[in-house]
Order: sequence, then C-alpha cells, then structure tokens
Amino acid sequence: MAMSRRAFLKTGAAGAACIACGVYAMPGPKPAVAAVIPWTSLERTVVAVPVPAASPALSPTDIGQFARYGYGVFTFAPGLDCPKRLDLMPSGYSGQGAARAARLIRFFTISDIHLTDKQSPAQLIGLGLVRHISSAYSPVMLYTTQVFDAAVQAINALNAQDPIDFGISLGDACNSTLYNELRWYVDILDGKPITPSSGDHAGADTIDYQKPFQAAGLHRSIPWYQALGNHDHFWLGSAPVDDYLRQACLGDTVLNLGNILVDGMDSRGFYMGTIDGGTPYGTVIDSGPVTDFASPPKVVPDPDRRPLTRREWMGEFLKTSSQPVGHGFTQANVDADFACYSFEPKADVPLKVIVLDDTQQNEDFSGRGFLWHGSVDKKRWDWLVGELDAGQAEGKLMIIAAHIPIGVEKPGAFMSWWDKAYVTEEALFAKLHSYPNLLLWIAGHRHYNTVTAFPSPDQTRPELGFWQVETASLRDFPQQFRTFDIVRNSDGTVSIVTVNAGPQLEDGSLAAVSRSHAVAAMQLIVNPAISSNPMPYLPTGTYNGELVVPLSPQMQAKLAASGTPMPAKAAPAATGA
Repeated sequence: MAMSRRAFLKTGAAGAACIACGVYAMPGPKPAVAAVIPWTSLERTVVAVPVPAASPALSPTDIGQFARYGYGVFTFAPGLDCPKRLDLMPSGYSGQGAARAARLIRFFTISDIHLTDKQSPAQLIGLGLVRHISSAYSPVMLYTTQVFDAAVQAINALNAQDPIDFGISLGDACNSTLYNELRWYVDILDGKPITPSSGDHAGADTIDYQKPFQAAGLHRSIPWYQALGNHDHFWLGSAPVDDYLRQACLGDTVLNLGNILVDGMDSRGFYMGTIDGGTPYGTVIDSGPVTDFASPPKVVPDPDRRPLTRREWMGEFLKTSSQPVGHGFTQANVDADFACYSFEPKADVPLKVIVLDDTQQNEDFSGRGFLWHGSVDKKRWDWLVGELDAGQAEGKLMIIAAHIPIGVEKPGAFMSWWDKAYVTEEALFAKLHSYPNLLLWIAGHRHYNTVTAFPSPDQTRPELGFWQVETASLRDFPQQFRTFDIVRNSDGTVSIVTVNAGPQLEDGSLAAVSRSHAVAAMQLIVNPAISSNPMPYLPTGTYNGELVVPLSPQMQAKLAASGTPMPAKAAPAATGA
C-alpha cells in the first residue's frame, strides 16, 4: 500500500556532513539559523518509491489517483559523497596532502524554474498529453510559484549558516515569456505578495495552489543575477511570438493549433486546452479536436498575459527592490536588445563572470525547426571573445554562465549546438581551450545535474582545460539548485566544490506536494524526442563533486594572498573520477 503524504514526508536518513566535501564554515560569529534547517544532498537525498507492479498506467492528469496507485511517492535516502575529480590534472597528480588555503567565493545557481500561468489559453497541453511532452503538460505546473518560494527560503537558510556572495539564475525563469510569469519571478525574489492565478482567478479563496501568499524574498545581503533562456523570449521556448500567438495569449479563446511538430506552427485543428484553477487537481479543460466543439472554448482574458519581447523581458529586471537593480542587465542592454554582460562579484578576488546569451534568435525560426538549440551570432561571438581576451589579459579567473550547455549533445540532437550558428561547436571549444584562466562553464536547459570535464588538448598545458556544471530544473525531479565554493588549495590548484540542494520540505507543504507531482511526472511522462538520453545519476538525479583545476604559474602567484583563510586541515583523498 502506498505511504500517506504525511508518512513519506517524515521518512528520512542522516548522511554525510558538509565537511565531507572539504567545505568549512567560516570562522567568527554567525547569523541566527532559520528554525527549519535546510538540507543538501550531502545530508540526504530524495528517491522515488517504485510504483507497485499491479498499478494501472495513469494519465499524468489523473492527479487525484496518484496516491491510490502509488505514483508520486518518495522517500529520503542517505546523502551522497563529494568525489574529488582530477580529470583536468596531469597524469600522476593525486592531490594527496593538499590543504584548503582560502575560500575565494561562494555562490548559488538556480535554473529552469518555468513559472507557469496555468490558466493561460495559449498553452500546448493537448499536444503535450498526446506526445508525452512534459514541458507542455506536467502536474508540476500547478505549484511553480510555491516551490520557487520554498527554494528561496532554503537559500536564505543556507546563507544564514554560511554567507553566500551572490546567486545567478541560468534562464527559463518563465515558461512562455508572459508578463505575469516574469513578474511572479522577480516579485518572489523581491519578497512581494504573490497572486499565482490569472483571468477569473478561479479558486483563489479555496484551492491551495491558487491562494495568494507572501513571498519570503531572497536575503538582502545576496545580490542575484540573471541569464536569458529560450523560454524567456520564445512561446513555450520554441517559437517567436507572432500576431496569432500574441492574440491567443491576450484573448478569450483557447489556442487552436495542429500537430506543430510535424505540420508546423501554421497548422490548425485542435484546441490545446487550459487548466481549471477552481478544481483541486487542476483539471484540464477545453482540449480536443475543433470538430468536437459547437463553438470555440472561451476563458476570461487577462492583459497581464501579454508576451514580452527580449527588450521588454530585460526591462522588467530594472523594476526590482533587490540588488543589483537590473540583475546584470542595464538600460544599454535593453536599448541594444543584447542580453550579454559581465560582472566581478568580489573586489578583492580576481574573478570575472561572463553571462552569455547562447539561445537562438527569431531569425533562426523555420516554422518547423523549433528554437531550443544553443547558438551565437557574430555579435555575441565577438563580444564573448572580447570579454575572454580582457579577462585573460587582466589576470582574472573566468566563469561563463549561459542557459544552454556545450559538448554534451551530438550535432543535430534535441538540445545540441545549432549547426547554423556563427561558429561551430568545434570552433567554440578551440577558442575556449586557449584561455588558461577559464575555470568553468555553468548552464541549465537540459534539467540535469551533470558535471563534464573538458581537459586541455595540450598535455603540456593542463591549465587550458575547464569544467562544465549543469544545474537541473526546479520544475522537474529532483527539483534542486546548486551551491559552489571556489577554494584555493595549498598546492597551487583551485577546487570548485559543487553541491546540490533543494527546497525545504515541511510536512504537508505545497513544495512537498510539488515534489510528489515531479516524481509522478518522471514515472508517467517520457518525451520520445529525448528518451534515448535518459536522466543521469538515478535514482537520485543528483551529483556533487570537488572539481580540481590546475592554474598557470602566473595565476598561482596572483592568487597567493587571495581569499578568506580556512582552518588548516588536509583535503580528503581523491575518491575517483
């Protein structure tokens, strides 16, 4: 028999402490720790409980039946280790005896939150259910604002334990570039009141996922920055917003499309449906062939559903009460329609973060080939090279932050680098491998917690290698973000210690309900376009690591006095790659 919601929320096991990763709390007085202590994947992990073999196959819309048949049940398992990865180091390097000398910086990444106006008439629910596309329909759509607020509270509690220098969101804040979706996002981080419904606001007084709430807000001591994702400026992350889609978003009629994956965006014949926010489980309504309807299905329109251009999207980040204003974007970015910038998070640490828009542009759209690939045009390529050249010349360590990862999908695959970009992925790698100060590429997009090493092509210069760390989606299982501690070691290397963490799961909380729905979605929905590339690191979907980076002699000398000293303690021995 399936566990009750209360029972599985209380199940748990303690695991490895934070010291397992060699990351230590800073000396001196600490702020008060939140009443509910957050957990990281060093302490415990989340594992889906297998669905009983006798259970029938359900539709992902059968939310009210999940518990009866054992879908969406999860338990807590022991924490994971934090293996020391030496993939970039010369042959024979062991790291034995190296000690933590100083922490250079501590930050968090969060990605693919996909805040969703579930009552919008311009969704793709019908096709998503037919084709098993979780980005078009998933039961997690109901609680996106609440789980994001819970994640922010967990970040605040981690910050209270050990202060965080900055955070960066790696794109897809919105699900479909709607104004109300983006305002929920900024306002949750700003700590504003949130009304997580639209149109007629059905269920706002009675349905848990529709009730207004007061967002906690990210702690004011943590500046946060933003990268652009494909869902942030394309309809459902896939197509430019044309006049037909714009009217559908703002109008009172449920969207009529055909099988766009085969017949393109001009096809018609199926009302795609929407969510009835007045029902406890978010009943899908108004979905089916046009011939089944006596008249077009209607909703209450809402002007806050207006889709945003890239300029308008960036401009909303200038309307904020948290820091920094613009969150990386300036009025110059808005005026130039250019979503790239760089920043240096700590004045006393030579580190530069290069925030790259590597999404496709409207001009890339063909009507059938959709816009979820990585790409840069000449303007962005020239800008990136200029930023890397400047950072190298100035003797700064460098991190590239972008929505779409590189080097992890075969050419032509579902989320690969686009073959019509200004430079090929091979040319991109050749350029990146020419910068000894490049440490890290961080990305989201694939909803995976993957870590990938890109060693130097020149064995005599190991410092030309770099790491890529992907942060999974807050929408999908295991619903996690990441913390990063960049630490200077006593042997002239740097360690990037990255650990997954997730929202606090208080008994009966809406964040816990959302995680149950995320587990059920994983059990019920398989996207045929990517089923050949299943989620890695199951059953937890989580990966931690201490990623060792060799430095050039020049950078070793420059960093010799940088960072906040750490307690003298030998680093853990390497545990394998």
